[in-house]
Amino acid sequence: MKVTETKLKDCFVIEPQVFGDKRGYFLETFNALKFKELTKQDVTFVQDNESFSSRGVLRGLHYQTGEHAQAKLVRVVKGEVLDVAVDLRENSPTFGQHVTVKLTEDNKKQLFVPRGFAHGFVVLSETAIFSYKCDNFYNKDSEGGIIYNDKTLNIDWEIDESEMLISEKDMVLPTLENAFV
Repeated sequence: MKVTETKLKDCFVIEPQVFGDKRGYFLETFNALKFKELTKQDVTFVQDNESFSSRGVLRGLHYQTGEHAQAKLVRVVKGEVLDVAVDLRENSPTFGQHVTVKLTEDNKKQLFVPRGFAHGFVVLSETAIFSYKCDNFYNKDSEGGIIYNDKTLNIDWEIDESEMLISEKDMVLPTLENAFV
């Protein structure tokens, strides 16, 4: 397993070792001991989620607050997405900055998104199956979000806005500036 810290502290790209032959492939998608050793993050995942989406579906940018904050380990099982993590930790030197990573069924990369970050993705392939582990249970009263087209963040989603399919809920999220008011 190869682990690379992104420009955002505590946010890592994880590349598992893939063993392939004429029969197919095998990989270990998560190993708690290796994860802790290589990231220095002590995380216990308690919930796995999966979504299926078509091209242009944009989900995010979401986060959980307070005692219900979540760290996530995300990956793509089928297809390709542009994954985005935004540092919302007010005392962080990278507060308000984001990182983007292409996660595909072929590259098998994963992104570890720590607590205190917003997260989202857009589907670049015809369809995608997106899977992720959470270290805390979802709590509706603790959910928050940032609008996908926030001018301060200036995220390049690598897809034309006319192709995006966004939920009504995500279309009315606040800007970064107004998210914590």
